[in-house]
Amino acid sequence: MSGEGKDRARAGRAMPLPTRAVPPVARVRQHLASDRVPDPRGAVRERLLDAGLRDAVRPGARVAITAGSRGIGAFVELVAGIVDAVRACEGEPFVIPAMGSHGGATAEGQVEVLRRLGVTEESVGAPVRATMDTVALGAARNGAVAHVDRLAAEADGIIVLGRTKTHPESIGRLASGLLKMTVVGLGKQRGAFEAHSHGLWESVREVPKVTLARAPILFGVAVVENAFKHPAVIEVVPPTYDAFLEADHRLLDVAKSHLATIPFARLDVLVVDEIGKSVSGAGMDPNLVGRWRAVDGVPRIPDYRRIVVLSLTPPSLGNGLGIGMADFTTRRFVDDFDPAVTHVNLITASEPGGNTREAHVPVVLETDREAIEVALVSSLAGEAPRLCRIRNTEALDELWVSEALLDEVRQHPKLTIIDPLSPMRFDGRGNLF
Repeated sequence: MSGEGKDRARAGRAMPLPTRAVPPVARVRQHLASDRVPDPRGAVRERLLDAGLRDAVRPGARVAITAGSRGIGAFVELVAGIVDAVRACEGEPFVIPAMGSHGGATAEGQVEVLRRLGVTEESVGAPVRATMDTVALGAARNGAVAHVDRLAAEADGIIVLGRTKTHPESIGRLASGLLKMTVVGLGKQRGAFEAHSHGLWESVREVPKVTLARAPILFGVAVVENAFKHPAVIEVVPPTYDAFLEADHRLLDVAKSHLATIPFARLDVLVVDEIGKSVSGAGMDPNLVGRWRAVDGVPRIPDYRRIVVLSLTPPSLGNGLGIGMADFTTRRFVDDFDPAVTHVNLITASEPGGNTREAHVPVVLETDREAIEVALVSSLAGEAPRLCRIRNTEALDELWVSEALLDEVRQHPKLTIIDPLSPMRFDGRGNLF
């Protein structure tokens, strides 16, 4: 059939998608613990020096500082504080991207991720040096080969900066922390693939035994954030496997005490303003939106019938992993979505028994308004739809909820209505922002 014939065949073959008016929403505050370290830069500098950094760094020593892709609260200040500490010892610090396969698994892409997170030579006072080359240190007991960034391996020392936090796929007492940063972050794409392909959490347990014994790691700097993404705890940890493991276990309990959740067990529609690698390894945390959306055979808890994702965070550099957990998205998201960058991360994270659904793009609508309106129809919501809007799964201090949820809000000890019901404010193009 000619191109003209195909156009005639397509014309008018489907009705416009049915829509339902977006209900008014009230703005709600979720009261969360706000304990924080008042001066992260000064605190990390002093804690490293107090821990004996001067004994570990001789004048002129080259020290690599890891910088990941998650966007830790006060990230620039923390990296700069470590730089300050190394310079106080007359060492020569430099920053390395430590983010597995993020940034398209290229050195240039990983430097750009850090730039979008604010980490540059000008902001932290030390050069950013990047390579995807690694040094293989040997196989761990589970068969995964330990890899370390070549520039870090060739340095006189390494300081591992890591955030301790629940991980989208973690079980038991291992999650994101110093051990995972040592395996996946320092390991670059090769190390990340080795770890995942041999079972991520078994690798997180076993590979650091090799890395910490054979790489010049001087200290770990473990950070726990509060729910507002401010550092609540900063600890300097000795470079031994037992010390890293103990800190990861203990600080995970602290991190869980600061974890905010979406305070509703059942929704017709959840609207998520943004997802991305700077928010969660899975784009949006499946522990909050429903692990059943990513993993087979788990209970449908929480039960959010439809999820709408509106945009992708700029520091993700096009990596839209996690969009497969949504039901609807927007043209804006798709325009920012880079399949190549996403898919190299997806394949790197291949695990035995895993799947590829987190990279599958769902139904795409032209505007925010249309995506929400179609999702409301698709959810089969009753006369009073249960709708909640959040910024992302890490920013849950404010929520926007429909009238059907207000009784639950009033009964919840941590929720307060701060703005009454009013229409969602779409711009002239039908978008919220």
